Amino acid sequence: MAISYNKLFQLMAKKGIKKVDLRTKYGLNPKTVDSLVKGKSVTVDTLVVLCKILDCQPGDLLEYIPDN
Repeated sequence: MAISYNKLFQLMAKKGIKKVDLRTKYGLNPKTVDSLVKGKSVTVDTLVVLCKILDCQPGDLLEYIPDN
């Protein structure tokens, strides 16, 4: 089982928000941003912050990829 955050990064690009902005402008921990980039788990609190930043729903940020 895996989670993909590709939808998050596509939405960020559409809204002109860069990964560095998550750290500098919005105060996300660099380790959290790294976890997103690497497709690792993050807290629900992080998802809430991202939803506030991007004005979206959690399903707009991630996708479940089932094992083959």
